[in-house]
Amino acid sequence: MKPIISAEDLAVLLKEPAQVVLVDARSGPDAIDNFQKEHLQGAHYVDLENDLAHKNFSAAQGGRHPLPSPKEFSRIMNRLGITPSSRVVVYDDKNGANAAARFWWMVRAMGHEQVHVVDGGYAAAKAAGVPTTQEVEKVECPHFFTNSEWQLPTANLEEVAHAAQHPDYMVIDVREPARYRGEVEPIDEVAGHIPGAVNYPFQDNLDSQGKFLPEEELKTKYTKDLQGKPANHVMVHCGSGVTACHTLLGMAQAGLDLPKLYVGSWSEWSRSGQPMAGLGATKQSS
Repeated sequence: MKPIISAEDLAVLLKEPAQVVLVDARSGPDAIDNFQKEHLQGAHYVDLENDLAHKNFSAAQGGRHPLPSPKEFSRIMNRLGITPSSRVVVYDDKNGANAAARFWWMVRAMGHEQVHVVDGGYAAAKAAGVPTTQEVEKVECPHFFTNSEWQLPTANLEEVAHAAQHPDYMVIDVREPARYRGEVEPIDEVAGHIPGAVNYPFQDNLDSQGKFLPEEELKTKYTKDLQGKPANHVMVHCGSGVTACHTLLGMAQAGLDLPKLYVGSWSEWSRSGQPMAGLGATKQSS
């Protein structure tokens, strides 16, 4: 079952009696207000900062968006009413490039296969005729998920440090080229990249309309990009382990095995005394 669902297919799916759990993962300072004003009918909200991350005292230990424990995320899934038979569909307002892809990865990492990201996000779903509302439907909270371990591969800082300098491995940085080169850094304190990492921006997964490339194009792209390296020798990161999931989503859509997610990403690496490459611009410089 492919992880990306078109807005048109979502509109059809919601008319069927299947057990669909619809999730709104829009992010940013106005996200919860926007959800309360209008959201897709039947959707429930998840918050990137509080539901999809467990903040540490220091970003040097896990980055800006470290994963919660599987036990903590089990409670989120149960709160949303997800059961083993649920078909989960998540959307955001950034073409899946933000919290929707992160939520997708986390649900998959809990062992639940039936989870999809809406291609084009909230705007595409509205345009396809999916009804919206201000109402939030009540949900029964089951207790099916009690996982103690993530079931998709992750990498830690030490593994990435080794892989970035080893020719049999690959570290992929999915951030925008200017951030990779160290010309600008809008979020973290220091600009640049992990020495040895290659830059395959997540935006390259999308066409000019902001929709995912067709499956075969994604497969061709990543077959070339990965240079024959097996998935367990590849580690993918971004700034804080969120947009990296967009690239993992694209790989899954292409039918490829998933590489490891380096959750701490640049926000951990750049604060941990590790070597850095690039121009080294400071925060907010250009």
